[in-house]
Amino acid sequence: MTKIGDAPGDKTANVLWFLPTHGDGRYLGTSLGAREVSLRYLAQIAQAADELGYFGVLLPTGRSCEDSWIVASALALLTRRLRFLVAVRPGLQSPAVAARMTATLDRILDGRLLINVVTGGDPVENKGDGIFLDHDERYAVTEEFLHIYSRLLAGESVTFSGAHLRVEDSQLLFPPVQPGGPPLYFGGSSPAGQKIAAQTVQKYLTWGEPPAQVAEKVAAMRARAAAVGRTLSYGIRLHVIVRETAAEAWAAADKLIAYVDDATIAAAQKAFARMDSVGQQRMSELHQGSREKLEISPNLWAGVGLVRGGAGTALVGDADTVAERMREYIDAGIDTFILSGYPHLEEAYRVAELVLPRLPLAPATHAPRTAASHRGPFGEIVGNAFAPPSASAS
Repeated sequence: MTKIGDAPGDKTANVLWFLPTHGDGRYLGTSLGAREVSLRYLAQIAQAADELGYFGVLLPTGRSCEDSWIVASALALLTRRLRFLVAVRPGLQSPAVAARMTATLDRILDGRLLINVVTGGDPVENKGDGIFLDHDERYAVTEEFLHIYSRLLAGESVTFSGAHLRVEDSQLLFPPVQPGGPPLYFGGSSPAGQKIAAQTVQKYLTWGEPPAQVAEKVAAMRARAAAVGRTLSYGIRLHVIVRETAAEAWAAADKLIAYVDDATIAAAQKAFARMDSVGQQRMSELHQGSREKLEISPNLWAGVGLVRGGAGTALVGDADTVAERMREYIDAGIDTFILSGYPHLEEAYRVAELVLPRLPLAPATHAPRTAASHRGPFGEIVGNAFAPPSASAS
């Protein structure tokens, strides 16, 4: 049986948006124009994404964020078709408790749950959360965690004793809606991470590196998965700055970092340097903390990564150009895009209206419908001019 999140058809893609539970605003690196991220505001973004045709939304995780599980639960009944990609954190949660949480939320969402397996993180934050493991130890915990967690969601009774985790007669009494549990999304650029991805998950994620590098990563992961008799699908996390003209888009990119000064960049880059994430290292290498050359490949701009950890690149340009660049990633093997833009409410509309109609979309993502071409008495377009069905006399 095909589950939500399985690989879409050849050369098509699903597109997700982003819920900024860590904050939102018009500029990076400043409180000017910042917005309070209340539940009401997050509901506006989620409902907009739902109405606009996005496949789902990613909820970030970490101590700077509102808890993704609670936010997704609060928004479940306010949305109809939108999927929620939330994080499990091996090392922070027991696999049995995480499996129960997963099954419950999948039932509340009626099968609209996606799971993001997050192993990395800031070592300072990890210690604050009680994790004192090095890079490879965290991935060893993740491997044991997913062995237990996935078997429980598949309906098995699990007894397991590993180097880090142990359970006896662990069971899940209330199953998820999706047979076998929601699909697992996972990003890891290190050999340890790629090994786990090849053996366990359904979708391998990468941050927004240039298309040639992404194609190399996808090819390498395909080979790893094939070696253990598996097939993966592939997703990418990117920001988008799209406008009706290229000049407007590049001006918007410059405006986004208008208040980012050298001291803010230096502090951010110092924090990123202490991380042992290979993916973060690859992101930082794209710009090397310098404003001098931020367009690292055609229309791929690394300005976000000057001050933001994780996904640090944005596609910048007019709608046709952004769509063309996204098709390059599709040609490289990407079938899922997780996009965002500042502020996230307005940009959800802009990306949906300008870019989605220009993409080869999978059935589970759709471009927003256009208004009916019916003019009102003062020249405005009336969007809901539905003629009543003709009635015939009996």
